[in-house]
Amino acid sequence: MPLSTTNAATFGTEVSSEHRELLAGLIATPKRLATKWLYDTCGSALYTAIAQQPEYYIDEAEREIVAQHGGDIAARARPRTLVDLGAGSAGKTRLLLDALSAVGSLDRYVPVDVSDTSFRDMTRNLRAVYPELDIQPRTADFSSPLGLDPQTASVLFAFFGATYGNFRPAERQRFLAALRSQMRRGDGLLLGTDLVKDEATLKAAYDDRAGVTAAFVRNGLTVLNRELGANFRLRDFDHDVTWNPYLSRIENALRARRSHTVTLALLDRAVPFATGERLHVGISVKFRQKDVRSELAQAGLRLDRWWTDSASRYAVSLAMTA
Repeated sequence: MPLSTTNAATFGTEVSSEHRELLAGLIATPKRLATKWLYDTCGSALYTAIAQQPEYYIDEAEREIVAQHGGDIAARARPRTLVDLGAGSAGKTRLLLDALSAVGSLDRYVPVDVSDTSFRDMTRNLRAVYPELDIQPRTADFSSPLGLDPQTASVLFAFFGATYGNFRPAERQRFLAALRSQMRRGDGLLLGTDLVKDEATLKAAYDDRAGVTAAFVRNGLTVLNRELGANFRLRDFDHDVTWNPYLSRIENALRARRSHTVTLALLDRAVPFATGERLHVGISVKFRQKDVRSELAQAGLRLDRWWTDSASRYAVSLAMTA
């Protein structure tokens, strides 16, 4: 059925390429919803709350690594500019900023995120703590070239939070290639990756008992209802988390409780769901050191150092231009 300009006008927006991409995922086999559609004000708050659940270890493990090895990171990288990809509230990064300030190399901090909702308070607070630091927040898609000044000297890119594992292999390759194209000799990348471990620990981290992750995933349906004039009913879907040992990844999905059809008024389309059919909303790949080393090498980056938390659940890698 063709897209309806009448319905687009009704909802006060034009049908964008993003909407067409969204529709392509919803009618694909299997059905897919890009993770970015889970984030609105409510989704961002729920995502922050996930890190506070007892089953979720990634934030704690990453903080431990940066707190313990920040001095070593700073001494090895010695950047003049720190580019923080997906900065959010820059919570963990403050530990790194302290370490970099201690060695006296850092002049500029560039937090990058797709949303600027937290930038104002975060920037004001950081400027009060680091008055000598030039802080230049940037709202951008961190998976695309950032347009950095080519004269910017000695840059360290930081990509925390295990977000790298949310990309599929080809997407990871493109991300690293785009990043490498912006790097010069002596620049580095600080990369956070979650590690392969027992299935029970992994599944619990993405399916907490309090149901916060389930609420976060279902929030994507609320976003679609608002964005597309859809009529998803949250009670028609169960949160479904599985571990795929062959691809070393957690697969996050919503599973239809019953056979039903959802209408997307803006796009003038109807999307049927069979009982038990899954709407995939994201993956989280888990790595071994050899995997990270290989993917970095393919992009022309050399694994310089590898640190893990005390329980070997999570790793932070320092990679340098080869």
